[in-house]
Amino acid sequence: MRKISKKNGYLYLFLFCTIWLQAQPDKALQDFEQARKSVSLLANDLQIIPLKNLATTPVAYLDLGVTGLDGSSYGEWLAKYTRVDQLVLPIAQQSQWLNNILAQYKVVIVGIPENHNLPAALLQQLTDSPAAVFSLFYQGSTPPDKQVLPGAGTVLTLPDAPWAASVASQIIFGGIGAQGAGLTTEALDRFAYAPPAALGMNAQLLADSIRSIVEAGIAAGAYPGAQVLVAKNGTVVYHETFGHHTYDKQVPVRQTDLYDFASVTKISSGLPVLMKLYGEGKFDLDARLDQYYPDFKGSNKGHLSFRSMLSHNARLMPWIPYWQGTLKGNAKYPWKKRWDGTRINDYRFRNKTFGRDSTADYTIKIAPDLWQHKDYRQQMFKAIRKSPLNEKPGYIYSGLLFYLMPDMIAQMTGAADFETYLKEEIYRKIGAFSITYNPTRFYPLAQIVPTEQDTFFSLQQIHGRVHDEGAAMMGGVSCNAGLFATTTDLAKLMQLYLNKGKFGEEQIIAPEAVETFITCHYCPEGNFRGLGFDKPLIQYDPLLSSVAKDASPKSFGHSGYTGTFTWADPDSGILFVFMSNRVYPTRANRKLYELNIRPRIHQAIYDAAK
Repeated sequence: MRKISKKNGYLYLFLFCTIWLQAQPDKALQDFEQARKSVSLLANDLQIIPLKNLATTPVAYLDLGVTGLDGSSYGEWLAKYTRVDQLVLPIAQQSQWLNNILAQYKVVIVGIPENHNLPAALLQQLTDSPAAVFSLFYQGSTPPDKQVLPGAGTVLTLPDAPWAASVASQIIFGGIGAQGAGLTTEALDRFAYAPPAALGMNAQLLADSIRSIVEAGIAAGAYPGAQVLVAKNGTVVYHETFGHHTYDKQVPVRQTDLYDFASVTKISSGLPVLMKLYGEGKFDLDARLDQYYPDFKGSNKGHLSFRSMLSHNARLMPWIPYWQGTLKGNAKYPWKKRWDGTRINDYRFRNKTFGRDSTADYTIKIAPDLWQHKDYRQQMFKAIRKSPLNEKPGYIYSGLLFYLMPDMIAQMTGAADFETYLKEEIYRKIGAFSITYNPTRFYPLAQIVPTEQDTFFSLQQIHGRVHDEGAAMMGGVSCNAGLFATTTDLAKLMQLYLNKGKFGEEQIIAPEAVETFITCHYCPEGNFRGLGFDKPLIQYDPLLSSVAKDASPKSFGHSGYTGTFTWADPDSGILFVFMSNRVYPTRANRKLYELNIRPRIHQAIYDAAK
């Protein structure tokens, strides 16, 4: 008998274990499939489920004691689809409080255990309301019937089991349709959630590869924390968080955190509005700039077409350091500083640029003790208008057009406020309520990931304020940079594009408009960009590419200076979102690029899908 060496023995053992593990049924997939069978829709008298019109449907979740069951995370699952206010029944004046709640919200999802002890009067108050959607949690193998909640018009039963809360949330919002022993419903074009194996992906390879790459980045100091979301064919199969907000490890990264998009704003703000208007025949890509923005009539840019500008093919300068024009004599930055960033000498700015305090004239907050003059925004537009064009044609990445978009779109649409129009026409329709400018108006700092310790402009830690100086001087509202949001809500917007403009029950953007914007228009000239969107290099180069080798030519996305990235592939159905704050504490940190973090993760996703 041939003797097996110790080295070969280990190899054979490894191969055996690998084959054995691959042959085992996927536990997550089994749990998911069991939940699909067990979660039942027993009543849907008013046809509330699946919920529609998220933009105009305020939703709340009322927890009546399901903590400890699998439903303890139910509110978090519901909140993946839209803004869901989390409520707890008060001890006193319950009936009056409940009346107010039922009048305030169009839908109140009620999490209630099978053995509840809710007073009969309050239960009747709920079951009489057309707004109440009951999620009845139970333990054991036999689900209760509808009689446990007499008179309730909408009832789902959820076992205390893995994936049950997720499946119920998906049924309510139309990520999947109801099946099982109860009623059936149809799915809408919203995200579904499932384990990777449900989409034919190698779950172990996906999880191990991503974790290894992301954690190596943290260990190398590329960023203090990050999160990764992966979807395939409209189903989220992976969303994990890693590390902390800062290197002192005080605040762990959470899925509900908001990130500074940086240049991902370019494909997330004015661009979807222009796509929508183009699909409605209200925007001409070959129109001159001065047709939609008359202030540039007579300038050297008035004749430029939007097709060329959105493709970064119009000879526009890359950027303008607006803040430097505020200095007296345009000299080097005059502040001296101590190690803690406090200033020693007075401001030395030109008149009507910056001041120490908020006044009737200084209204734009750059930092706690740095306020911009109300009229200086117009000086920025003048700087764009007067800027020279590059001598040679061809691809030069430029953000100048994107500074003009908010005012231009407001004029084109007649909207009084660009931000409100954007939220009402795009974000809220897809349930992306977290996407916003100037996020501290709506969210605590603890939920917003900090970026750079600014050493040359505001001389302060940038936290809750846009990192980009130009966007900050625009009052935080720009189409070049400025947006903040959760990873999930950015993924919804990208899935809207993958769905050819449809999300939920509504066709928000015409399919042909999406197709036009994600297409390369100057490829014969060597310019690989789409309209606003980044695209794969015409010829793949591992040293230059920011995406996976397997990303198809039809794929599209964008990166952000702060460490954000998103990419969607119509051919494979793969959607990838990576969020980090690589500029913390300094923009000089380039390890994210040097370690090739994002392309490696991206390729690992494709490998797991093979």
